[in-house]
Amino acid sequence: MKNVYIYVVARDFGFAPNPFHGICSLATCKPNIRNTAQVDDWIIGVGGGALRATGKCIYAMKVTQKITFDEYWNNAEFRSKKPARNGSKKTLVGDNIYYKKDGLWQQAHSHHSNPDGTINEHNLERDTGSEFVLLSKNFYYFGSNAPVIPERILTDIGYKNKRNHRKYPYSQARGLVEWIEKNYSTSLNIVLANPFNFEISVAHYSAKTDKIILPS
Repeated sequence: MKNVYIYVVARDFGFAPNPFHGICSLATCKPNIRNTAQVDDWIIGVGGGALRATGKCIYAMKVTQKITFDEYWNNAEFRSKKPARNGSKKTLVGDNIYYKKDGLWQQAHSHHSNPDGTINEHNLERDTGSEFVLLSKNFYYFGSNAPVIPERILTDIGYKNKRNHRKYPYSQARGLVEWIEKNYSTSLNIVLANPFNFEISVAHYSAKTDKIILPS
């Protein structure tokens, strides 16, 4: 049975999710969703107070592939998702950052590493709480142009912005998915607008302190 996962996107750098290079990927954060979601499930990120986007749809992705971190790292198809900290904004927020070496997790210099490129152990521990990466070639990414979800749809689902995600059977959340598909069919697999926080994509994030760290 298909399910729909809905959660609040607290920060939108283009890192989690990463909608670039023709594939929307969820490879960091949300380990519980990455563990349990399966192919054909929907993941929907709505805005919250931090982005001043409460009730807006940041993105929606239908999972078309589920792979491990090592498969993500080693597959040439996803090379463009690896971060380059001296590159463009898109490459700064690359989310293909985890792989194992001699049985130990490695973390590439990225939005989730320490600013000097060393491993941020807290981010690593949280991210590798699931070894799975969710990928989609059937997605809608609205970013900073996120549309307001009609109140009646959220009311019908019984959804309210809270911590952690909510999981619904597709039959219960069908109205939200169909609203997106009907009204935004021309936006399929397109980055409609830059992420809310794209201008500071050079920043690093620490889950331990819940702080955004900008270069000094």
